[in-house]
Amino acid sequence: MESLDLGHWLTYHDSTVDRVALSFGSIKVTWYGIAVVCGFVVGLWTASRRAMKDRIAPEAVADLGLWLMIGGIAGARLWYVVEYWKDEFAGRSLWETVAVYRGGLVFYGGLAGATLATILYSRKRGLPLWKLADALAPSIALGHFFGRIGCFINGCCYGTHCTLPWAVHYNDVPYDNPGQALHPVQLYEAALNIALYSLLARQYQRKRFDGETFAFYLLGYGIVRFTVEFFRGDYAVHYLGGWATPGQIASFVLFAAGLVIWVNRKQLAGRKPQ
Repeated sequence: MESLDLGHWLTYHDSTVDRVALSFGSIKVTWYGIAVVCGFVVGLWTASRRAMKDRIAPEAVADLGLWLMIGGIAGARLWYVVEYWKDEFAGRSLWETVAVYRGGLVFYGGLAGATLATILYSRKRGLPLWKLADALAPSIALGHFFGRIGCFINGCCYGTHCTLPWAVHYNDVPYDNPGQALHPVQLYEAALNIALYSLLARQYQRKRFDGETFAFYLLGYGIVRFTVEFFRGDYAVHYLGGWATPGQIASFVLFAAGLVIWVNRKQLAGRKPQ
């Protein structure tokens, strides 16, 4: 049986698939950018439908979209710029720090920025924060699925060396040895995110207290990301004696936060008068 060579389809210079989808003069719209936008739109729409269960008007969730976009992109880009300042931005034009259409977003920063935006929006509109967070939680995983597909085409967040039949090849990554066979780790995470979305969407229908679905998202994604990080090959720095990636450290924090939220919200729900 002939080996499946996904890299033949998805190398940067392959004539079949190009990272750039559209060009307007010097502005290039990448497939990565399109995937992120699709994930945002689909995620927000599914969250707005889900929120009706908790008597939150779909329009209120739709209006949250602009806040999420600004907070999410700002947080994701800021995290990326800080993490890769020395390698990619030091001594270059400040314009490079905001050129998000070229890629360069870190999910954890986006999650932090979007969380802050949701808190501010819920206070401004007088909406129940934990009900809103529960409605959004499954859609975060769904949107992330689209984002990782974009990463796969873009060649970012690439994997470690792979000898399996489904290894992929990119012409210019990894930068120190371009063209080598790599784990399609972006697809691994995409598949796990869509599975997480399915589980959370079902759990939302049976949640026992407000905040439970959001807590389960943090717990679930913490496990997902910690696991796939073992196959990531794009980190220049590791921690704990080379054992842990930056993503695994962040995953541990995310899991711990989910556990704290779940315990706290469960205890508060138990104290409510019956």
